[in-house]
Amino acid sequence: WALGGGGFMLKKPILTTVGALIGSSGAILTHIMCVAMNRDIVSVLLGGYGTSATGGGEAMVFEGEATFTDVEATVENLKAAKEVIVVPGYGLAVANGQYAMAEIAKELRAQGVNLRFAIHPVAGRMPGQLNVLLAEAGVPYDIVLEMEEINDDFKDTDICLVVGANDTVNSAAIEDPNSIIAGMPVLHVWEAKNVIVMKRSMGAGYAGADNPVFIKDNTDMLLGDAKASCDALNAALA
Repeated sequence: WALGGGGFMLKKPILTTVGALIGSSGAILTHIMCVAMNRDIVSVLLGGYGTSATGGGEAMVFEGEATFTDVEATVENLKAAKEVIVVPGYGLAVANGQYAMAEIAKELRAQGVNLRFAIHPVAGRMPGQLNVLLAEAGVPYDIVLEMEEINDDFKDTDICLVVGANDTVNSAAIEDPNSIIAGMPVLHVWEAKNVIVMKRSMGAGYAGADNPVFIKDNTDMLLGDAKASCDALNAALA
């Protein structure tokens, strides 16, 4: 918008038009992300005022211990599964692990596993980032599904493989009305029979909210760089 205003003052029609297009695109993108996160655009523009919680108390403290797994056990579980859903996040994007993930999907599907991808509307740093990365890596479009298309399928899934995602799979959004992300639509990964979370550490996501999925009884953590872990899984599957 500043660029458009500058063009208007300088009487430069092209500059004004380009600025208006950029400003409008940003406004549309902001609206899409606010809808996906169930947040009011006014509160977002005011720096998060009014989004700390939907309840009036302190956020829940989730207690428990995480269980950990390794590449070998993960490969065996994936081979034995019939239904697998992969949930990629920003961690996969920043590690540039989409090519290895595409090879894993190709190999498992060749072995008869019904593997699909579930994409949250704001996965990554902007809407559509993960869709583009998977398409770039050669993943077929018909196995990449949006949240509203696949969320009901987790309960019938043998293994959900979460790769570099955190806030978008955080069950606190549903379980804790005082969570900072309360009310945000999330992928129900915890409903799968088994969940394997691949991420660099046990740390919180961008929102700073603890993720109780990490300590649920049906979850195993596979810690490490997303690309390195995907490469190791791909090598073990070959």
